[in-house]
Amino acid sequence: MHAFDVLGEPVRRRILELLSDGEMTSGAVCAVIQEEFGISQPAVSQHLKVLRDNGFATVRPEGARRLYAVDPEPLRDIDVWLDHFRRFWTPHLDALATELARGRRERRLRGSDDEADPRRTS
Repeated sequence: MHAFDVLGEPVRRRILELLSDGEMTSGAVCAVIQEEFGISQPAVSQHLKVLRDNGFATVRPEGARRLYAVDPEPLRDIDVWLDHFRRFWTPHLDALATELARGRRERRLRGSDDEADPRRTS
């Protein structure tokens, strides 16, 4: 299965988001996904299996529990593929960052002027 086929499924994307904060038991993942998507425990388990079989998640036993975690390698592969397209959004994000910095600088300067001007009172 291609990486985008795996990640094209909203449930699997959400599972990866949950796992991005650290290891979780399969039971904890199931509880969140069942609540948010209204699907059965076997369906959640199937999504976990797809993530595991395609290298996006790892599982390790701890007693009777199974702890899932993100495996970053396939995500790195996606990131490399996305490099071809970054030029479409990077300039826009750079321009936004510049505008935000300019606005902060102007507010700071106005704040300094306000403090120096005795006619201004808060």
